[in-house]
Amino acid sequence: MADDIEIDTGDLERRMDGAMQALRQEFASLRTGRASASMVEPIMVDAYGQPTPINQVGTVNVPEPRMVTISVWDKSLLGKVEKAIRESGLGINPVIDGTTIRLPIPELNEERRKELAKVAGTYAENTRVAIRNIRRDGMDQLKKAKSNGMSEDDQKLWQAEVQEMTDTHIKKVDETLEHKQQEIMQV
Repeated sequence: MADDIEIDTGDLERRMDGAMQALRQEFASLRTGRASASMVEPIMVDAYGQPTPINQVGTVNVPEPRMVTISVWDKSLLGKVEKAIRESGLGINPVIDGTTIRLPIPELNEERRKELAKVAGTYAENTRVAIRNIRRDGMDQLKKAKSNGMSEDDQKLWQAEVQEMTDTHIKKVDETLEHKQQEIMQV
């Protein structure tokens, strides 16, 4: 009976993969001097008395590497969309051209690039901490299983598996961070 005790490593792996996915989303929101439709996704516009995602009041396009355009469907919302962009903290000055709002993406200076690289490092460290917390949960499950009759040899095998899974995910975080920092520092 004691040999049948197992730990749900699939759950631990899913949670670690979820932490990696959250890191990728945070990295996608970092502006690297290149236009991306995802950079305006979190912006909410006060449309018709309700906060509405910007992509539900107009079409977001990226016609060139340093330009995002938003074709607003309802001309009465143009001012509200412009205001939402200015207040979003993106640091971009929108230019209104008829029913289209143009967002020229300025080149990043060296100081801003270093600052963004540090922010990326912070995001990565938070993900590493989350992965280590998941490992700790797994180790706690193993301690509980040992007190419920798991053999010491089985416990050591499971601990090695959980540790290996953790090391693999931490390595992925480091590789993703290195790639993002290279992207940020690229002129």
